[in-house]
Amino acid sequence: MSVQLPPCPASLKTIQHYLKTASEHDNRDPVVSYWCRLYALQMGLKIDRKSDEAKALLTALMDWLETEKKALADNEAVTHELAAQAHIENYALKLFLYADSQDRAANFGKNVVKSFYTAGMLFDILTTFGELSEELVQNRKYAKWKAAYIHNCLKNGETPVPGPMKGEDEFENEENEAGAMGGISGAGTSTMENMNYEGTGGCFVQPEDNSSYVQPTPNIYVPPTTPSRTPDYPGGFMPYNPAAVPTTPSDEAPPRTFTNGVMLKPEQITKAQKYCKWAGSALNYDDIPTAIANLQKAITLLQTGQDS
Repeated sequence: MSVQLPPCPASLKTIQHYLKTASEHDNRDPVVSYWCRLYALQMGLKIDRKSDEAKALLTALMDWLETEKKALADNEAVTHELAAQAHIENYALKLFLYADSQDRAANFGKNVVKSFYTAGMLFDILTTFGELSEELVQNRKYAKWKAAYIHNCLKNGETPVPGPMKGEDEFENEENEAGAMGGISGAGTSTMENMNYEGTGGCFVQPEDNSSYVQPTPNIYVPPTTPSRTPDYPGGFMPYNPAAVPTTPSDEAPPRTFTNGVMLKPEQITKAQKYCKWAGSALNYDDIPTAIANLQKAITLLQTGQDS
């Protein structure tokens, strides 16, 4: 069911792309829609909360979010930030890895552009839950740059170069240009709206590409098939691939004993760090009660080893 909101005024043009992504997911993934609109609201309140046009849109967004949160009260990815963060990050990586696999295999198309672009916006939305890891920061910059680069190549009748190909300084400049042109959705509906959006998990699928990519099931990202030729990476940049990161089972890592005598496992320390990050994020929006609650949880966990 489509959501009817007042038109987005020129002063809030920056949030229009997030609202559009939310609309595209209303019937596919209500969790993505919810957090896209929440992020758009947070941005909008910082940009323009005084003009009548902005007030109309922001008020409507607040009403929708309140209603939707009640309707999805049983969905942990809406009511609990940790589950929400995992859901959005998983979805963003799924899109990113699909687009990256197609790009490296030289399968260029509008769906690859949109997958990179949407992944970049979802990485933005993850900042709602705290600071991004360095890997996600690099993924975000790369996804936005690649979306703009492939889009411009296709628009100009040029053949894109697969994979990374620039040094970090040049890459930063390219990404800034992508931001200046309004992401790429500012290029209009002819490019962004006429893309197929099919398959489980909501991945953008380009039917004419070779089909070595296996569409993942919802909420489980599947690393793409490795291309037969591994491209060179001038500048040393390589997108983050979760499958390539070695992991150590948490039960094999020794617990650490602190001065108060409490033994904490690494995952408990990580959880305490997350509570502190969430407290800082809440303070950014003057949400003192949430900040206090998260800090109290962090203190309790560190003092007792119990997660309240």
